[in-house]
Amino acid sequence: MPNSKFYLGRTLENPQSEPTDKTLYYDPADLTTHAIVTGMTGSGKTGLCVILLEEAALQGIPALIIDPKGDLTNLLLHFPDLAPQDFQPWLDSETARRSGKSISETASDTAKTWKDGLAKWDIDASRLRALKNAAQFAVYTPGSDAGIPVSVLSSLAVPDLDWKSNKEILREKISSTVTALLGLIGEEDLDPLRSREHILLSHIFENAWSKGKSLDLTELILQTQNPPFDKLGALPVDSFFPAKARTALVMQLNAILASPAFETWREGQALDIPDLLYTPDGRPRHSVFYLAHLSETERMFFVTLLFSAVETWMRTQSGATSLRALLYMDEIYGYLPPQRNPPSKAPILRTLKQARAFGIGLLLATQNPVDIDYKALSNAGSWFIGKLQTERDKERFLDGLESASGGFNRRTYDKLISSLGKRSFILHNIHEKRPALFRTRWAMNYLAGPMTRTQIPALNGLVNAQWFEPEDAPETISKPDVESESLASYQPVSVKKTPRRPERQRVKSRPHDGSSETRPAIPSSFSEHFLPFNLSLAEAFDAAKRPLSADAEQVGIVYRPSLLASATIRFLDRKYDVDSEVLRTLWAQNPDPRGAIRWEQARSLSLDILTKMPAPQSRFAGLEPPLNTAKAMKALERDFKDWLYRSTTLKARANVKLKIYAGPDVSKSDFMRLCADAAREKRDVEIDKISDRYERKLDTLENRLKREERELRQDEDELSDRKMEEMGTHAENVLSLFSKRRRRMTTSLTKRRLTQQAKADVEESIEAIDDLERQIRDLEAEFKTKLDEIGDRWGDVVNEISEVTLTPTKTNIFVDDFGVVWMPFYLVEVGGGRVEAPAFG
Repeated sequence: MPNSKFYLGRTLENPQSEPTDKTLYYDPADLTTHAIVTGMTGSGKTGLCVILLEEAALQGIPALIIDPKGDLTNLLLHFPDLAPQDFQPWLDSETARRSGKSISETASDTAKTWKDGLAKWDIDASRLRALKNAAQFAVYTPGSDAGIPVSVLSSLAVPDLDWKSNKEILREKISSTVTALLGLIGEEDLDPLRSREHILLSHIFENAWSKGKSLDLTELILQTQNPPFDKLGALPVDSFFPAKARTALVMQLNAILASPAFETWREGQALDIPDLLYTPDGRPRHSVFYLAHLSETERMFFVTLLFSAVETWMRTQSGATSLRALLYMDEIYGYLPPQRNPPSKAPILRTLKQARAFGIGLLLATQNPVDIDYKALSNAGSWFIGKLQTERDKERFLDGLESASGGFNRRTYDKLISSLGKRSFILHNIHEKRPALFRTRWAMNYLAGPMTRTQIPALNGLVNAQWFEPEDAPETISKPDVESESLASYQPVSVKKTPRRPERQRVKSRPHDGSSETRPAIPSSFSEHFLPFNLSLAEAFDAAKRPLSADAEQVGIVYRPSLLASATIRFLDRKYDVDSEVLRTLWAQNPDPRGAIRWEQARSLSLDILTKMPAPQSRFAGLEPPLNTAKAMKALERDFKDWLYRSTTLKARANVKLKIYAGPDVSKSDFMRLCADAAREKRDVEIDKISDRYERKLDTLENRLKREERELRQDEDELSDRKMEEMGTHAENVLSLFSKRRRRMTTSLTKRRLTQQAKADVEESIEAIDDLERQIRDLEAEFKTKLDEIGDRWGDVVNEISEVTLTPTKTNIFVDDFGVVWMPFYLVEVGGGRVEAPAFG
């Protein structure tokens, strides 16, 4: 079987006939123009979609699978050994009991049925094993922890896109997200231009996202009550949407947040499309979203957010001509209707219109496509048409197909659809000249039927699919290396996620430590910052693992100077397609007075935590060399820049054969995906060339075979006629003996010679046919070997990745900030002595 196309089944001469020997292949690239599968219950529609997904997995194509009914969970039932014990846990014991068999007997029968079915369709164990290892399968359960939970709150986070460059994309995502949220509280069929709820929430999102800030549901509710802006359009917020009316919306949103059932929507796998499509090592995923346990409102909410996430991700990708990923929905009814505007409709329509350019294929299944918006139908390039339930359904369907498809022969389709049986389909493909009638092959996965929520944990366990809740690793910062009388050693102190203001205490007395109330002047052209004052006195002692005694008394706050150095290093290399920046910010707490700094021992620091003003009533230590002169500081700045030039490198990835290069901003899995996409396109081009060559040779041999078969039939007819003539002549000779008539024997001998000649012609034709059939078999085997070689060769090329170390040029090192950063300390008198405790952590 050619390994570049989907093996769907075998063709039919007519709907009632048995399948022919001709295999039906489907080019996965045709799915970039999307496909619709239609058919009544029991037509084999879901089985066909399972087969399409199996073939996608074998081709290394990832898929997002929306499963409203629970049938698609069967994609995890891989049993390459076809052992009865593998099937047994997934059988219905009640069905076995009604059949009068034990569950083990039923398992044996099922295993044999599957084994025989696969063998009939030429599917061997190696192909089953290949499917099991082709992708990472998992079942996700939004709103439940039965499977892998899904966190919908990630949809409220600001996408990793620049607002100015992607306003249109982000506003569309905001609109879809707001529509989904309002749908969850019962607001349906909204007009984003007229609904004041939609307008208000959209502005709240835009206000946050345009500043690079994420929202969570709590913050969204609070900002709905007190918007962070004064006007909406030309009107004040309270005129456009009065506070009392906003409170009603707040209560509705808060009811969702307060509901215990909503907790499961707040944890789990984020709707991060790259993570759902690929594992960290670049292996494709088939992610099944099980929605059978959800209400209609909840399903609509999730489907809208998922399509919106796909759309946003998709539009950040480069263009592709081959199929990059597949998005399948098992039943589209209600999500894309022709009249109403549910929350899901807009993102699905936009995805249908735009996905082709990015190599994303949509596969949508429905019992009757007349329930789908005509704009969606016109974007579908492939139609898989199964048996329809009633004559009325068929007529409505034909009306829809006729309006959505050009070059449509209604009478032909009408006749074919009326005669279709189970697992029989018509393939109408705009990329092919004529429709194909075929029967689906046997599914490689065990089709056990819809799964219940209680079966999902065992199902995920079958393929070792799991999600680990990430643990927050606390950041720590050690105490500054500052000499002190009593607290000589401070243990690391955790940095609080939200710095708290310290408990302000009145200074009791003025310390005598050489500090001054006047802040020393920083050398000109150098910056000045302050570390945050974010620990109370008790917290400072607790962080130092020292008890705060009752006689301890704070007598002041003192700031001590340290050195801050921050630079941006740009790596620009067109060969490796690298244009990246690295930010290095270092904090040298006690610079050597001689100006020698070991930069590698300096601490990293975030500029975001720094402030511009000191705490009130503070004192300041004096500036000592090298921080007190511009000359020394400039020398330190040059030294810092030289050290960055020597020590800062960047790793780039390269696949020379594919001419794919990327810097560190592209993850390993994304780089592998780029290589895989490039290799797949090159492989397909090579396969197309070799396919044309072999198909011409096969056509030539098959035409010769047909001629020989015609000649054989003619020779057989000739032989039959000669035998009849010879027998007639023989009878005349016998009769002449009795009638005493003389007859020459020449005629009899001539007839005999002609019969022998006709027999020789038949034998010659048979030998020629055998030889041609052998040549065809040999050529097909050679063709398959060539295809396998091409696939293996390009598969190896994908992994030929090397790492290149890039170094910056001095001209591409830009010092952004260089100067003094002040460190705050508590001055505390305790036990007759004075100690300093860091007031920052």
